[in-house]
Amino acid sequence: MATTEEVTTASEHRLRWWKEALIVVVFYAAYSATRNLFGSARIDVAAGELPENAFNNALRVIDLEKALGLYHELTVQQWFVPAASTLGEWWIRFWNVYYGTFHFVVTLAAFVLLFVRMPHRFARWRNTLGFMTALAIIGYSLFPLMPPRLLDKPAVEWGGAELRDARGLPPFGYVDTLEEYGGLWSFDSGAVAEISNQYAAMPSMHIGWASWCVLALWPLARRWWLRGILVAYPLATLFCIVVTANHFWVDGVGGLAALGLGFVLGSALDRWNQRRLGRLPAAAVTSPG
Repeated sequence: MATTEEVTTASEHRLRWWKEALIVVVFYAAYSATRNLFGSARIDVAAGELPENAFNNALRVIDLEKALGLYHELTVQQWFVPAASTLGEWWIRFWNVYYGTFHFVVTLAAFVLLFVRMPHRFARWRNTLGFMTALAIIGYSLFPLMPPRLLDKPAVEWGGAELRDARGLPPFGYVDTLEEYGGLWSFDSGAVAEISNQYAAMPSMHIGWASWCVLALWPLARRWWLRGILVAYPLATLFCIVVTANHFWVDGVGGLAALGLGFVLGSALDRWNQRRLGRLPAAAVTSPG
């Protein structure tokens, strides 16, 4: 008959850092490769192909936000981008760097912290992150969306200027802050332009991942100022994606929806796995020897 120690050993979910690291590397490689198969990667701009689907979806998002009375992305840019001339270009360059780095660095740090400090929560939130990101790939494939920064750019830069002019629309007026003020990289550089999906905007994983960090780490933040930092992070991220014209705010709602569904699926997988582990001792008892 199995002892209590044997039952505990058989039932617990053993975490191995190298296994989790391997999962992250393989999953992110698959995510990047799959994500970049859709959207701008399918548009042959050199042959004069126009990104009509992505542009039309952008118009749909704008119409939705206008119907809600909440189309304010351009206003936010017009309030804060001119501050670069007063505060210095570092102001907007900071947000460009934030956009390109924070969602990777902070999410990875939260992932490691969750693994080390809260292993009992790790599996569920790891699953949530994986499902959420997989759902984002589906969103990118089904709803390619031209971000605000590209609406006035020519088609050779994956923009919608020709489509805008053909429909008699006025310029949208957005500033591509990364092109204008710089950062650590550029969408216009050959390598980045080739491997990036310029239309992977809906849902926003910047918001999805930032909100995941808050929920996953919340029990660990027991001081009010730590919780304040956690709450401020997705809010700062929302400001960032809007002021840099990389997203509409509705993309952030899409990120939250992907997070919610990812949590449901991730929790279901975790419960199934726990039930599976719970049956192992019984099987051991009935097996010969």
